[in-house]
Amino acid sequence: MRRLAAVVMHGPKGRRARALGILAEFLFAAVIGTLFGVFVVLTAGSVSWRLIGVVLIGVGLNYVPLSRHALALRAPGALAAELDGVDVKAEVQRYALRQLWVCLPLAVVVFDRRQASGSEATRSL
Repeated sequence: MRRLAAVVMHGPKGRRARALGILAEFLFAAVIGTLFGVFVVLTAGSVSWRLIGVVLIGVGLNYVPLSRHALALRAPGALAAELDGVDVKAEVQRYALRQLWVCLPLAVVVFDRRQASGSEATRSL
């Protein structure tokens, strides 16, 4: 997940403005997305809306590990070090479709936990 955050922050041209914009996006989605999901769950008048709220919470929580990695990559030289020796253009293409996992509630959270525990099954993400 750290590599995904790094590649998305860097993008094809590696501009600092992009990295800051992506960091803001991750933080916004983590906080506002999760809070909006909680709001929907608490104010929902039907079970289907409560389920939508739960999905929104799960999607918002997916941005928490991405935000954590993006914040760590803000340190001077951290983004460059993470991408040292990496073909960024190829990685951008590789992750273009894989970043859709963020739409599956809690998927990124699970992948991040597995990577943190050293599971080989998710190393390729």
